[in-house]
Amino acid sequence: MIRAGWLRAAAGSVLALAFASVIQVPVFAQEAAGAGTESVLHYFGAALGLGMIVIGAALGIGRFAAAAAEGIARQPNAAAQITGAVNLPLFLLEGVAILAEVFVLLIVLLK
Repeated sequence: MIRAGWLRAAAGSVLALAFASVIQVPVFAQEAAGAGTESVLHYFGAALGLGMIVIGAALGIGRFAAAAAEGIARQPNAAAQITGAVNLPLFLLEGVAILAEVFVLLIVLLK
């Protein structure tokens, strides 16, 4: 029941964000008032993407750690094997998150 409520809230917020972005498209299509003004929407997109990267990596690492702790609690004798089996996916997940953060920062700095 808790997961269904969480998924419903997440889906509602994603739909609200999508609706808000569709509504504001004509506003962004207007010409700039000054001659030297530039669009800074890529900063907003990079910040949103970076936040999603961090949240996704945190959720993934949390699930791996919870599963490992549960497995070790059930079979304390197999703690070394469980820890060894969980380390590689954790490192890969963390590496992908760091690479994605670097790409987002490159987009911001090179724009």
